[in-house]
Amino acid sequence: MNISSPLVAWLTDAMVLPAGAPVPRQRLIHPRAEPEVVFVMRSRLAGPGVTAATALAAVESVYGGLEIIDSRYRDFRFTLPDVVADNASSGCFVTGPVAASPVALDLGLEACLLELNGQVVDSATGAAVQGHPAEALALAANDLGRRGLAIEPGWIVLTGGMTDAVAVPGGAVLAAHFTHLGSLFLP
Repeated sequence: MNISSPLVAWLTDAMVLPAGAPVPRQRLIHPRAEPEVVFVMRSRLAGPGVTAATALAAVESVYGGLEIIDSRYRDFRFTLPDVVADNASSGCFVTGPVAASPVALDLGLEACLLELNGQVVDSATGAAVQGHPAEALALAANDLGRRGLAIEPGWIVLTGGMTDAVAVPGGAVLAAHFTHLGSLFLP
């Protein structure tokens, strides 16, 4: 997608999908899905100087999730300023049924299978996200810190796609199966 560095974007309440809800096609242009490790924050995380270890220590719980990305740009072709203006192609997201302690799992090894209509289309581990999802969390905290902002308690943080984004055609059934974080389904 011609983007060489990770991005920080904003989630809103309107982006939350209830478990089992269909992909809201009426408000999306061309949705694609990415399985993600999702953090719910216990304490404030403010950069600069945040490391993966200090970031993980600020996490209350970990979930598996699916982000439905949706770009305003045709064929997801954009420049860095374009995608920043498009809130990093954020569309909506759903979190899975299993909450885990961040210290109970090796998130770098947490695996995920992504299925479309019952066929595995991709797989990855948490290491696909900056080497470890906590690295992505630290990166976000440090990026926000440079702007005088912080990640606040209770916030939900998506750490980035574990696999390539997969197009979700109308009528498709999407599933993500995590090793320890359960399974999610979107009709």
